[in-house]
Amino acid sequence: MSNTGVPADGRNDRNEWKKLDDAWGNTEFLEGVRSRDADALARFFDMAFPYVYNLAFRLVGNRELAEDVTQDVFAKVYRAADTLQVDRHPKPWLSTITYNTCRDAARRSAVRPESLEDAATIGERSGDASSPEDVLLRKEREKMTEKALLELDVESRAVVILHDFWGTSHDDIAEILGLTHAAIRKRYSRALKHMAQTIKGLQE
Repeated sequence: MSNTGVPADGRNDRNEWKKLDDAWGNTEFLEGVRSRDADALARFFDMAFPYVYNLAFRLVGNRELAEDVTQDVFAKVYRAADTLQVDRHPKPWLSTITYNTCRDAARRSAVRPESLEDAATIGERSGDASSPEDVLLRKEREKMTEKALLELDVESRAVVILHDFWGTSHDDIAEILGLTHAAIRKRYSRALKHMAQTIKGLQE
């Protein structure tokens, strides 16, 4: 577990994104996406799907709702493709669309969040050589952390997930959520304190 209380497995999320950086930094490819070239869009959707679905699942905490959100996100990506800035990494742009869609879906839906330990997320956890005892302890820590995440409001959850699971800077998170850098830092700090209190209660 990281010193922020988020499972160390969050590094896998960041590693998955880093694998895409080279391809997503290709200006010609992004120009194709912006002009709605069918091949470029298909490739973009295939590359972005794990990130969008996993982020949506972590934000809404429900598999079926995350699937619906993911479909909505890619429909919006198609409609908004001409707003993509090809000289910038598309992560903030895509994250903004995903976050706003999740926020709206959470407001409309009466669906209760599931446990985030559900194996619905894609391509995140890989096997390791840890002992059974270490694996059990890690899973218990992750379970408590995931429950604490679900106690947060969607905006605060997004700040923690984007920063600790995906390695997104506070500046980029501020852009994604439409808030100031100072507001993001304050919300992040409050979210971690709230999570720490929730985890302490679960341990007692």
